[in-house]
Amino acid sequence: MEWKQLISARRLGKEDASRPLPERRTEFQRDYDRLIFSAPFRRMQNKTQVFPLPGSIFVHNRLTHSLEVSSVGRSLGTDVAAELLRRRPDSAESHLRAIGAIVSAACLAHDMGNPPFGHSGERAIRSYFAEGKGSALRTRHMPEGDGLTQAEWDDIIHFDGNANTFRLLTHRFEGRRPGGFVMTYSTLAAVVKYPHCSSLAGPKSKFGFFEAERPDYEKIAAVLGIPETERRGGLPVYARHPLVYLVEAADDICYEIMDIEDAHKLRILSDRDTKDLLLAFFSPEEQKRLHSAYHYETDMNDQIGYLRSCVINALESACVAVFCDAEDDILAGRFEGSLIDHLPQRLLSAYRACEEMARGRIYCCKEVTDIDLAGYHIIYTLLDLMTDAVLSPEKAYSSLLLGQVSPQYRLRAPRLYDRIMGVLDYLSGMTDVYALDLYRKINGHSLPMV
Repeated sequence: MEWKQLISARRLGKEDASRPLPERRTEFQRDYDRLIFSAPFRRMQNKTQVFPLPGSIFVHNRLTHSLEVSSVGRSLGTDVAAELLRRRPDSAESHLRAIGAIVSAACLAHDMGNPPFGHSGERAIRSYFAEGKGSALRTRHMPEGDGLTQAEWDDIIHFDGNANTFRLLTHRFEGRRPGGFVMTYSTLAAVVKYPHCSSLAGPKSKFGFFEAERPDYEKIAAVLGIPETERRGGLPVYARHPLVYLVEAADDICYEIMDIEDAHKLRILSDRDTKDLLLAFFSPEEQKRLHSAYHYETDMNDQIGYLRSCVINALESACVAVFCDAEDDILAGRFEGSLIDHLPQRLLSAYRACEEMARGRIYCCKEVTDIDLAGYHIIYTLLDLMTDAVLSPEKAYSSLLLGQVSPQYRLRAPRLYDRIMGVLDYLSGMTDVYALDLYRKINGHSLPMV
């Protein structure tokens, strides 16, 4: 792969349109602005990140997480560009200067396809079709040509927020323009962490694009020069766009470190445990220097916040070094693992300790598991009713329910796959509060005010 080809301002849905713009924003800055003013982005303020949406203590939601990831991503991209240009001062590769803006926009979008109730929402959707009532769709007798292919069934039982983000950004919903958000090819490619179809998703259900959007990804890969690295069962696995590694690193840094800080605010982790986790990223000499910098702070939250910022800065700098040192392998599509996996030993050990603490004390705490239980039940109920509605739209209740849904979702499409994907589009676009409110109304637990 070559940077000059990988960084392209061509827009999906406007490939043949070229007009001078009376503004100084780059095309990639326009991507960022288009995202931040969009309704799907705003809805993330009411979607769970890890902990329940805040009461008196404000922890992260999907929106604040995405903003922070975008900030770290911008730093990663800008520093990588500067370092690559420093290493080849005679190069005229000015297009490298766009890396920071591309990574920042891709980071802003990376969670937009996630359903309500955090990762439990993804698991609930997969579970409903793989082992719940939705599994009957696989064997249900359908009119000729209206059944689900194996690839389409794999899309549904492996539903993943990352693939759904690519769909949200590229899909032409009913009444919308071709190309969806009409983003640049480079920003779209930088969002796709797992560049293969759902049939290769594996036990972790990770893949990059649904069958409906596969042609779009293939077109983007061809234009940007992203090659196939292998074939499994006759299906292609593509190399990652190099900037995916920076988007992934920004996300990894933010969710792991910010989850520790949120757990401290909620008193799931003690002051001592939290400080020990964060100080472990530094040598004894560095720890002394840090202590002298924050010891005058009397507020423990401010001390933790200071240490958290130092940890993020250390991880960001280390990831820049890893990326630049591995540039040849990344461009050749042979780099394995994430940037985090290749950190220096002290940083990697401290990061793994945070992961272990998160698994053992945070993600299994009552506040989080309560969201899992509620999310499963709400999503199962909504999927049950909506799936039955699109299968039998002639029923009185089905007609009433379908009439409440925006026509942009193709719930009356001729093919079953398109109808089920329309249900998932509708459900994954909901906020936690909207899903809960709809669930209560459907069950007669609340009535609209007159």
